[in-house]
Amino acid sequence: MHEEPPAPARTTAPHPPPCPSPPSAGHNATTIERGSFCLARCTCGWAGPARRSRDRARTDAAEHLEGAAP
Repeated sequence: MHEEPPAPARTTAPHPPPCPSPPSAGHNATTIERGSFCLARCTCGWAGPARRSRDRARTDAAEHLEGAAP
């Protein structure tokens, strides 16, 4: 009996980040992927909640930067 080899695991290319607005002084927020979750992190030590939606994690980062504006 002939068996088919297992199909390769599906992978998706990461979404490119949108054009960011200039970061506030001392703040640089990015998104980090952990398994099936994505979260926003900032150089000031702030971290957003883990999200399944990459768009929502990017929105969390943008909202943090807006709130950090002087």
